[in-house]
Amino acid sequence: YTLSVNDQLKSASGGRLINPVNITLMSGIDDTDKFPRISDEELLTLVQKQTFKYFWDFGHPASGMARERNTSGNTVTSGGSGFGVMALVTGIHRNFISRADGLARTQQIVNFLKTADRFHGTYSHWIDGNTGKTIAFSAKDNGGDLVETSLLMAGLLTARQYFDGANTAEINLRNDITTLYNQVEWSWYRNGSNSLTWHWSPTFNWDINLKVQGWNESLITYILAASSPTFSIPKAVYDEGWARNGAMKNGNTYYGVQLPLGSTNGGPLFLAHYSFLGINPNGLTDAYANYETQNKAHAMINYNYCVANPAKNNGYSEACWGLTASDIPGGYTASSPTNDRGVIAPTAALASFPYTPTQSMAALKFFYYKLGDKIWKDYGFVDAFNLNDPWFASSHLAIDQGPIIIMIENHRSKLLWNLLMSAPEIKTGMGKL
Repeated sequence: YTLSVNDQLKSASGGRLINPVNITLMSGIDDTDKFPRISDEELLTLVQKQTFKYFWDFGHPASGMARERNTSGNTVTSGGSGFGVMALVTGIHRNFISRADGLARTQQIVNFLKTADRFHGTYSHWIDGNTGKTIAFSAKDNGGDLVETSLLMAGLLTARQYFDGANTAEINLRNDITTLYNQVEWSWYRNGSNSLTWHWSPTFNWDINLKVQGWNESLITYILAASSPTFSIPKAVYDEGWARNGAMKNGNTYYGVQLPLGSTNGGPLFLAHYSFLGINPNGLTDAYANYETQNKAHAMINYNYCVANPAKNNGYSEACWGLTASDIPGGYTASSPTNDRGVIAPTAALASFPYTPTQSMAALKFFYYKLGDKIWKDYGFVDAFNLNDPWFASSHLAIDQGPIIIMIENHRSKLLWNLLMSAPEIKTGMGKL
């Protein structure tokens, strides 16, 4: 609120202000509950059910794919649709939809993918949900995106493992998914090197020249490449290209927690989510890290940073935390302790439930009960908010909604972890690495 008093206003005795006054006033957070209290388990189910609607109710009508965001029209996203397929499996498991309906939607997506543009087996980041034609993500990014394709394939393989029935419909779906996975030319994206390359364009070839190297969200890309029965990569590509012969290791301590891998303070939290929607980090190790330790450390550093709140952002607390890539006022950024814009994204804390269950539940209760009148909408929580100069996004993004429903489910039942990790190709590929 702005209180304005001009210099024409007179007091009872005829006095005036020497100068006009403008005072900006801001109300604090209304601490009353916005919704009736329910049990923690009921709250988890409610959040999953509401978030599921983004992929079910708002799925693209022609393709069944997930739209990039709630204002994207016909622009569907390959990686976000992989998250959407995992959400479908979760929705069946939680009885939000029937198995038959979930199967039909998954087959609709697979049928669309059979005819959509592919580039040596990989899909583009954005696709027209009506035509299957590539929509350029940026000037030269108008071809295959290997990382987005890997997020899509992880979702499809998870569904293949779930739909294990002996009926013709489920057999056909499994065969279709296996075919799509086997057609991805992972090894071709080495471009003659011991590394995978993120993009290839039919018009600009390898011009973007972005190597897929750790530590970031792309571990799943190397796992799926190593697991491929048709276009596999050897361990040397993982060691040299991904792990950079150990250069992705960190080992420093931030906010009281030692971080095995990655950048200072861990970076945005989605790095601990995307690859681990289907890959179970618990007890998972290689030559470079224990991935349970890595992800728990990353989440705790993010939490401890928000609680310490060195930038003095309004609202940061033990119940209001989580920095990751999200919308911000006027744009989009990958928020982290080293890029703190005062914006909290609910997906950061909520997709960290498997790592920080107590801290994530505190955040969930704050987001729902205290801020629910501002951020709880038709498709779950909005993408982000800022309590400094109060701003609440009106947007929902597939890549942020997906990890909420999926990681809450992994926290509750390990459903998606158990499914993807049961795939014989994945067992073989991870054994190689």
